[in-house]
Amino acid sequence: MAEKHWREHCPKMVRELEATGQLHQILLEAEEKTKDEMIQLTQRLQNQGLTPQQAHDRAWEMVRETYILLPPET
Repeated sequence: MAEKHWREHCPKMVRELEATGQLHQILLEAEEKTKDEMIQLTQRLQNQGLTPQQAHDRAWEMVRETYILLPPET
């Protein structure tokens, strides 16, 4: 998902990462950071009374734009 989004919305960044051979590594890091934050947020939200599904969905909404769905380049 991240790679597709990045290629469409951040082509300059993707070209630079590809040129330096870092694209795959940066994608893996984005995935790991997203997963780690999702786990922490989901647990916190469940402790606040949300169901597991509600907590997961809310955590995804909160984290996805940090590492995966980056804003478009200008």
